[in-house]
Amino acid sequence: MDATLSQELSIPEDVLKSLIKTSNSSTLNESLEILIRTCRSDEGRSSLASKDIIRAALQLSKSFACVSAHDDLLVLSLRLLRNLCAGELVNQNLFIELNGVEVVSGVINGVGFDCDDSGYGIIRTALQLLANISLAGVKHQRAIWDRFFPNVFLKIARVRRRETCDPLSMIVYTCSDGSSELFSELCKSQGLAIIAEIVSTASEGYSFCFGFGEDWLKLLISRICLHEPHFPVLFGMLSENVSSEDLGDVERNATHLTSAQAYHLRMVSEIFNERRNEINISTDFALNILGIFETAVKAVDFHSRGQSGLPAGSNEVDILGYSLTLLKDTCAHNSSVVNTLVSNRLLDLLLKLLCELERPSSIRRTARQDESQMPAGELLKVCPYKGFRKDIVAVIGNCSYRRKHVQDYIRQKNGLILILQQCVLDEDNSFLREWGIWCAKNLLEGNAENQRVVAGLEMQGVVDVPQLAEIGLRAEVDPNTRRARLVSIS
Repeated sequence: MDATLSQELSIPEDVLKSLIKTSNSSTLNESLEILIRTCRSDEGRSSLASKDIIRAALQLSKSFACVSAHDDLLVLSLRLLRNLCAGELVNQNLFIELNGVEVVSGVINGVGFDCDDSGYGIIRTALQLLANISLAGVKHQRAIWDRFFPNVFLKIARVRRRETCDPLSMIVYTCSDGSSELFSELCKSQGLAIIAEIVSTASEGYSFCFGFGEDWLKLLISRICLHEPHFPVLFGMLSENVSSEDLGDVERNATHLTSAQAYHLRMVSEIFNERRNEINISTDFALNILGIFETAVKAVDFHSRGQSGLPAGSNEVDILGYSLTLLKDTCAHNSSVVNTLVSNRLLDLLLKLLCELERPSSIRRTARQDESQMPAGELLKVCPYKGFRKDIVAVIGNCSYRRKHVQDYIRQKNGLILILQQCVLDEDNSFLREWGIWCAKNLLEGNAENQRVVAGLEMQGVVDVPQLAEIGLRAEVDPNTRRARLVSIS
């Protein structure tokens, strides 16, 4: 059988003999399986490196790429190459010397980009091989980049299979990370188009599969969007039917909120949450997130109650939630941008949303909802996802922390009583009570006027705030001025 195969594919006889002899087997298929297992260890890879097995494996891959009937053997030869080049510098160098990058490119192009499951498996294994090669050094990275960037990378990125995303992301990140020249190319329109296609592919089914092989993609997104200023352009590229001159224009793309954008924003939010001490959010980035939040507010149906937390399964709701989460984390860890966000009316928008929401469930159960201030025929809004109200309160609380001008602004906007109403339990917002108390504490701390207003409200019975005791305060009447005030319990 192997002799017939050798003639059919023009495989040199010495190649087959070398593989069969080294593996001590009788057939090519068995030989490849044995060698793949052998080079899973450092000792095995080192031993095979001295026997020039990589040359034979490259010849096999090149031959099998021409005949689709032998896809199984092509995958085995690629797996052998992949394992041979996993950290073994001798094999990695020989791969480049033997023009292995060109061979792999031929394999991928031969399979095509609109193939069956077998073809996708071949592409994935080929990418894993190149990923191992990319770790060997600058010469290896440059060889891959020059052959694959941008056109082949872009075609692979458009193969809508999540399994290809991580090895492709690893190759792109590793090749560009150590070279300012290559990274500069990546950050131009052709390079960002590749990243946008990878994100679009990875986003398919993200509500259920998030976390599947996204480590290298996260590294790419972190550098491009958080360490470099390319977030708005990439976010715009993930919209549908957007012309190149509109990229990054969030307001113009208000009707083009996509699942890829929701996935991208979720990933950025998770990266920042995981690495908040390493990342310094810029003012421009924060303003972009605020713009996305404002866009999502206009797009979301606030009369449809969310049945789950994030992701909620709606592009608009997820973008609303993840942009709000980013604003919350930004205001907690990057104080320099808080003033900019406040001056761009962040608090006005949040107070308006909080005012328009129905009251927390514990208040609704004990008091009839007062709808007298609502326009005739207008319904109160509900939380589009579980946790929305809590996230709003958290942002306000983080903005208020030791910032008297923010504390004063909330009071001037009649927001104190609104915040005090959030210091309760709510079925749709776990930990609302805790965040409400935190926010109230931040609004009152060091602000005598805010304390006087809250004390007056409690003494008059306008609000019942037993949670004041939890932050060490109680209301009493000043014997000299006869005015209500908050004093320390201690």
